[in-house]
Amino acid sequence: MKIAHYSEIEENRVEDPNVSGVSRRILISAKDNAPNFTMRLFHVEPGGYTFHHSHDFEHEIFVIEGEGEVLTPEGTKPFKAGYAIFIVPDEIHQFKNNGKTRLSFLCLVPNRAA
Repeated sequence: MKIAHYSEIEENRVEDPNVSGVSRRILISAKDNAPNFTMRLFHVEPGGYTFHHSHDFEHEIFVIEGEGEVLTPEGTKPFKAGYAIFIVPDEIHQFKNNGKTRLSFLCLVPNRAA
């Protein structure tokens, strides 16, 4: 069993020219003997954004704080704290923080994707 406060887990800034103002903490993963899923906590600073991409696995998002929009093939969809978002495999997506405060969300993916 693992019990840890998120602040005890190392936060790493995502360093990539296609990303802005994003950091993450890997809260639970295969390294913790989780057999199926990895739970990540992302923070996106105001004006920041994640990769514009797709991949062959699903992931589930739960928005903890802040607000933003997710770019989808059907257009831009707004969200805020309390929303749950499901990204199906191969769906192009990108998260943007268009609010005035930090955006934080949990992201669950299969271990093979972490």
